[in-house]
Amino acid sequence: MEHLINQRVKDIEISGIRKFFNMVSHIEDLISLTIGQPDFPTPEHVKQAGIQAIEENYTSYTHNAGMLELRKAACSFMEKKYGLHYQPDTEVIVTMGASEAIDITFRTILTEGTEVILPGPIYPGYEPIIRMMGAAPVHVDVTENNFRFTLEMIKPHITEKTRCIVLPYPSNPTGVSLSEEELREIADFCKDQDFFILADEIYSELTYEQPHRSIASFLKEKTIVINGLSKSHSMTGWRIGLLFAPETLTKHILKVHQYNVSCANSIAQKAAIEALTEGMNDALPMKMEYEKRREYVFDRLNAMGLSVVKPDGAFYFFVQIPKTVGLNSFDFALNLVKEEKVAVVPGSAFSEYGEGYFRLSFACSMETLEKGLNGVENYLKKLN
Repeated sequence: MEHLINQRVKDIEISGIRKFFNMVSHIEDLISLTIGQPDFPTPEHVKQAGIQAIEENYTSYTHNAGMLELRKAACSFMEKKYGLHYQPDTEVIVTMGASEAIDITFRTILTEGTEVILPGPIYPGYEPIIRMMGAAPVHVDVTENNFRFTLEMIKPHITEKTRCIVLPYPSNPTGVSLSEEELREIADFCKDQDFFILADEIYSELTYEQPHRSIASFLKEKTIVINGLSKSHSMTGWRIGLLFAPETLTKHILKVHQYNVSCANSIAQKAAIEALTEGMNDALPMKMEYEKRREYVFDRLNAMGLSVVKPDGAFYFFVQIPKTVGLNSFDFALNLVKEEKVAVVPGSAFSEYGEGYFRLSFACSMETLEKGLNGVENYLKKLN
């Protein structure tokens, strides 16, 4: 019966990140620097709010867009943190993680033959949805620009088919963000253009050199902002995403969301209220620890003679594999597992423009990082 399956679904593949992780996860004593998941527990007060929600029987459907109390908390959070103003009644949707927010956005705005411009390398969660909609991803190679997805890089790829530009910052897999000046330049140019901006800002609370600034500050009317609690509050499994956009967009996106999942988990929504109010600054102690790890990893990679751009957000390094090694990124990563029992993600998981690199996550303990980097160093010495 496979011949009856939607060909577009048959043509897409499981995420390269997960594919590699699943391939090596059974190995005993594996040191994994692969998954982008905080190694901190969900804050205790947030967990208690979830427990209380169960005990008080908050186990029913909510409004399709999410509990109004949560939407108010989300809008207040965005205003206090980033100076963005949204109406809780009409301009925010609570989703099942940021992934669902990406899905329903693309399913709302994309049509057959349209194009989406996005940087390469990039998180692999966008392209499959774009292709399933009959649209085409247009990757922009940012490897020669220190991974910065600037207006100068974007403009040559804009056509009459362009429907959306994806701005994922801070970036997965590079950790690179965009400055206020760079964002303003993109916004000024796009004001008179006939397409949308999807700003995936899931790592907005994890920036180091400068506070996060959203392009929605300059171009709210065309921007869909996607955020959530997975990275900021170590709530990956709670599956709470947040989508912000003008009512002219959300009234249509909400329809897709409604028929997709009805509403986000009611218990997780109650916990999210606590996270966005009493836990508004819960990310700060995590960020302080990430900064220490970032400095340590940066120094170690440099000492190994590896070419790397220091990330200014998120918790990843995207490291260039020395050309003298003579291996593609998949074989490099696979052999690293076999030789040293250390797992990193092959750069090829992040589009063709990630080939020749590997992603290393520092969302793990200093002890794990030390062991993992010792393994990388030993492996490189063997290759040389």
